[in-house]
Amino acid sequence: MNPPLGILLLSGDHDRAHYALVLATGAAAIGREVVVFASNAGCRLFLAQSPLLDDAREALLAARGVATLAMLADAAAELGIRRIACEAGLKAEGIAAESLAEGVEVAGVVTFLGAVGAGQIATL
Repeated sequence: MNPPLGILLLSGDHDRAHYALVLATGAAAIGREVVVFASNAGCRLFLAQSPLLDDAREALLAARGVATLAMLADAAAELGIRRIACEAGLKAEGIAAESLAEGVEVAGVVTFLGAVGAGQIATL
């Protein structure tokens, strides 16, 4: 069995959020347990109405035949990827927990580290 993969998303930039989900869905597709933990500006990825989905890069990726952030977010949910928004990060950014997408947990770094255990952590 492969060790879990934890992805720590600190950035609110489209390219970093996109690649966080590329890594997450890729790892889940090969059977790895994956946890995406977003903090600070990275929490925008988990908003039900994410401004990242309105980024011009979404249309560019679609035109070039690359999976968009919206497609990857749907795939992450279907693959059962655990998504955690950092409670402190939400507070730091002034984001209400009620504005998060369905299925996103609110927890702290201890929960994230416990879920990853001895697995790998990638930071974006």
